[in-house]
Amino acid sequence: MLSLEQVSYHPATVPRPLLRQVSMAVNPGETAVVAGASGAGKSTLLELVAGLIRPSRGRICWQGKPMGQQQRHRRCGLVFQFPERHFLGLTMGQELQLGQRRLTEERLGAVLTQVGLTHVSPKQPPERLSGGQQRRLAMAVQLLRDPQVLLLDEPTAGLDRSARDSLLELLGHLRTGRVLVVVTHEPRLFAPLKPRCWQLQDGGLEPC
Repeated sequence: MLSLEQVSYHPATVPRPLLRQVSMAVNPGETAVVAGASGAGKSTLLELVAGLIRPSRGRICWQGKPMGQQQRHRRCGLVFQFPERHFLGLTMGQELQLGQRRLTEERLGAVLTQVGLTHVSPKQPPERLSGGQQRRLAMAVQLLRDPQVLLLDEPTAGLDRSARDSLLELLGHLRTGRVLVVVTHEPRLFAPLKPRCWQLQDGGLEPC
């Protein structure tokens, strides 16, 4: 189980905390949807869980045990809202192999099958992929790390209905055996996943 216990985040550069005493708990196999307007702190919440930044107060735990920043980074995979801005490889194949010294063809093929990218040439530059394919590539990069927690920042933003429905079907499979946390300003789109929902507003998090 992933749990946040009274987590606050207050950068020194801003007058008020971005997150105030946030608490939530999600079990493997469950989907958590955190809704909120732009600027509410949704991305900050994911960055805290992923170990990219440290909370000012509170604890982030796995199975009841507090995780340090490095532990969170190893256990969690974060897919950014605009994944194309974070790709480093010149081709899809290069992107998938970054940091994967012992990647086998079998493992790569299994993940590409899982995210539905087996039909795309590994020589294809990431910037030439469609929006939906770019998100699938970003998910594949994280899945190769075998995260126990998958974090998704506005995964349906900018997708047409067909691509969105296809992505939601994929997410339904990816949550098996892992915690899935989605932040979005359109929570109704994720109703097919029957998620547990929270609302982030004014730095506070409440069930909805």
